[in-house]
Amino acid sequence: MGNDRRLRRLTAGDTTWLWSVRHRHGDCREILSLHKEGADTVLRIVFRAGAGRFVAEGAWYAGCVMTDHGDLLNLREPRVVRGLLEVARGHGALPVAPGETELDGWLLLDAPPGIG
Repeated sequence: MGNDRRLRRLTAGDTTWLWSVRHRHGDCREILSLHKEGADTVLRIVFRAGAGRFVAEGAWYAGCVMTDHGDLLNLREPRVVRGLLEVARGHGALPVAPGETELDGWLLLDAPPGIG
């Protein structure tokens, strides 16, 4: 995909988000970071490895997460990012004030289908 460090642009409704995906070691997690354009507002959707929950760890597709049921989600696909934003919006979890908000991505995946 080229440069992993670049911010990509996604417009959802009247809001533009700049987003990127990163892997962090330690407690091993994939982080989808969304920065609201023109505001000091950041939404981080975090997927931590755990029982029945897998993150890439360099062993397979970078930026992907998977359940033990084999459900794979590629966090580098704009349609997936848009879907996660819509689920977060539906749960009233989008940040409205400046600062950082962190959401457990696995809880968003447990929401009704439509993002995969």
